[in-house]
Amino acid sequence: MLALEGIKVLDLSNYVPGALCTMILADFGAEVIKVEPAKAFPMADMGYSPGGPDKEREAAYFALNRNKKCIGLNLRSEEGRRIFHRMAQEADVVIEGYRPGVVERLGVDYRTVSEINPRIVYCSLSGYGQDGPYRLFSGHDINYISLAGVLGLIGPKDGPPSVPLNIIADFAGVSLYGAVGILLALMARGKTGRGQYIDHTYMEGAIHLITWFTQRFFMDGTVMKRGESWAMGTYPHYGVYRAKDGKYLSIGCLEPHFWDNLCKAIGKEEYMPAKWSMDMTFRAPDETLLAIRSGLEQVFLTRTRDEWFDLLAPQDIPVGKVYDIGEVFSDPQVIHRKMVIELEHPKLGKVKQVGILPKLSDTPGQVRRFAPVHGEQTDEILSSLGFSAEEIGRLRKDGTVG
Repeated sequence: MLALEGIKVLDLSNYVPGALCTMILADFGAEVIKVEPAKAFPMADMGYSPGGPDKEREAAYFALNRNKKCIGLNLRSEEGRRIFHRMAQEADVVIEGYRPGVVERLGVDYRTVSEINPRIVYCSLSGYGQDGPYRLFSGHDINYISLAGVLGLIGPKDGPPSVPLNIIADFAGVSLYGAVGILLALMARGKTGRGQYIDHTYMEGAIHLITWFTQRFFMDGTVMKRGESWAMGTYPHYGVYRAKDGKYLSIGCLEPHFWDNLCKAIGKEEYMPAKWSMDMTFRAPDETLLAIRSGLEQVFLTRTRDEWFDLLAPQDIPVGKVYDIGEVFSDPQVIHRKMVIELEHPKLGKVKQVGILPKLSDTPGQVRRFAPVHGEQTDEILSSLGFSAEEIGRLRKDGTVG
């Protein structure tokens, strides 16, 4: 049994943050149907199902759309909307990622769908929300984390903010929170019998992720600044160091006993005891700490990254190799924990994808099908709704479906 068996999701989110959100649901048994434009979208790698000449290969490796089905449907046409409404009668969840106002114009908004199906859980993902002065502003991850106060905290004290990968607002802020919101609403429906609307935003997800860092501000007005926290990699005990081979390793000796272990292991007992305390969250390192960091930088240049890891990890020292993606999936722990899985494709042979999370003991997720190509299940879905082969042919011919 899979945890979400029997749950049907209509996915209008299209872009990759929404795709990750519904991948989580699909991996655990939900029937996720991607409702895409009738005509194949050229940017298949942005979340849409591929429709080009290499579509089968693209789909096989596009893990974000695994376990899903795809129908090409023109929601701008009256008949296309009617088909969607028929699908919504049997659905449990609708998720969309358009700018506010678009689904109303298309006639597939929460009010319309909930009148058809009062049990529907409807989740909207938008940059800034369905209301407020920014509701119609365009944006991307870099803009959302800017306004959330996240980007201003990343980077060196005397330099500009450092732009991270778009994993903060896009994937943590929206994908994960979106999945949590949908699951919470489904649990609530089990008690009330009613669905509900979820208005979730990229910016608010990013703000929520820095909850811990906001507490001092609300308590006494203290504002954390870039480069003035141990969490930002400027302190000697928590940062990244270059090794002899030009590669990097990370050190995370927050607790004093870990720091003592490190100092003994590298022959720098004079740096003991730790010359900071855990309440120094909002202070830049002083000259003493900068000198210690400089000393560690010289020490770490004497061995390669992997030599340091093999030396320090067994001595109860928090240390990590700074991998590139090519190295991650050869790591023995990653392999052991099945964070890379190998699947058998009927035409391509063995295909690797990222593994499944979270790991449940009794109802674990599984990959049951590869990502669809554009419109792969259009006929199947329409047939299940009662359309004849002749009707499906007509719908294809007039551009209602694809």
